[in-house]
Formats: sequence, C-alpha cells, structure tokens
Amino acid sequence: MKIKNPFLLKLGGYLIFAFSRMWMSTLRMRAWLPDVNLDPAVLDEDPEHPRRRIYLFWHEYILYPFYLRGGCHLTMLLSQHADATILYHAAKLAGFGVVRGSSRRGATGALKEMMEVSKDRQHLTITPDGPRGPRRTLAPGAVFLASQLQMPIVLMGYGYDRPHRFNSWDRFALPRLFSRARTVFSEEIMIPPDLTKEQIEEYRQMLEKRLNELTEDAERWAESGEKREGEIGCDRRKYGGIKYN
Repeated sequence: MKIKNPFLLKLGGYLIFAFSRMWMSTLRMRAWLPDVNLDPAVLDEDPEHPRRRIYLFWHEYILYPFYLRGGCHLTMLLSQHADATILYHAAKLAGFGVVRGSSRRGATGALKEMMEVSKDRQHLTITPDGPRGPRRTLAPGAVFLASQLQMPIVLMGYGYDRPHRFNSWDRFALPRLFSRARTVFSEEIMIPPDLTKEQIEEYRQMLEKRLNELTEDAERWAESGEKREGEIGCDRRKYGGIKYN
C-alpha cells in the first residue's frame, strides 16, 4: 500500500537518512582513477571548480553516493512516482538538491529544470536506468542533457564486497556491515552539441557499455580486496562533502 500521509512520508525520509548514515559509515571506502594523469578534480563536486559535471551511476548503488556525496553541491534527478517521495525527503536531509522527473517519463520538464539548476553552480547526478529499468540500460536523456548544457559526463562505477541483493528490478545492493566499498571513475566525457537522433543513440550505447565496464571493475575490486596503485581513501565529512586521504 502506498503511503500518502505527508507526515509519514517525511518520517520515512528521516528514517532512510538516519539508516544510511549509520549503515554506510561502517564501510571501508576506496576510489580509483584508471588513468593516473586524469585531473583528480573529477572526484570532487566543488562549486568553485570552473567546470560543472554530470555524474552517472546505476540505480542499484544509490545508497553509496547518497551517503558519501551529500553537501557536495549536487542536484539529483528523482522519479515522480509516489514511492520516491520518501527518498526525496531523505535526499533533502542529506544535502542534495532535487528535481522530480526521470530520463524517460516526464523527461522534458525534468531536463528543462535540470538545465536551470545547472546555472546555479550545481553539479548534476542521474541514475540513467531509473526509476524502473531495464537494469543497467542507459536512457538517452543524460546524453541529451550533456549535449545541450555542454557539461562533461563523469561515470561512476560502484561495487561492494558480496552485498545482499533485493529481488527488485535493479537487484538493489545493500552492502554488508564493515565490508569493502569501491568506486572507479571515468575520465570527463564531453558530448558534442547539436546531435542527431542517431548520434545520441551512438553516445548512449558507448556510455552504457563504459559504465557497465566500470561497475563490473569496481565489483571485482571490492570482492578481491586488492591494492591498486593510486587508489584514494574517502569518507564523508562531518558536515557534508568528501574527505580524501
């Protein structure tokens, strides 16, 4: 049964926020840039950085950036479905800006709002297979948005060490307490302006393939526990933002 009571929706948002803070804070988090010559600024969402970015990751790993990247001047695209209202309240508590819509349903209005938000020195983040899938299939809206705004895309492959998996469309991943969590970043990917439908589809396929590769790499890394040259430790700062070590 769907919850409609505004108080219960806000309470649910608080409980998700509190749960994610408690649960995710136990993880051992590491990040890696495959190319050591890449600008490490792709790891950060500092509004003072001259280039704003669009960060993409798969829906099943939403708990990871939800915990780690609140207060990083990120605006998140969330579904218009009623069951996403609880997540909306949780995201606001965590320090995210929020636009309601998706890269499929309600796409036109949501993308226009994301364009407006980007003018306010905000980075953008999208789960391009949400809100209903298919799993790990990238919708074209993110390509169109990056092309229109001329903001680079950064892909984030996330992985946990043998997480619990829900029986949901995305096989939602819940990490085991005190386990390993890993991120593998792509380089900044610029999408040319004024693309045709055929070109949008070409970039969509390329980004989907690349994000799947990064995610699978992060999952193998998390499970193996191996050390990687150039890996970076990361954790959430007390009052928001990311601390690297």
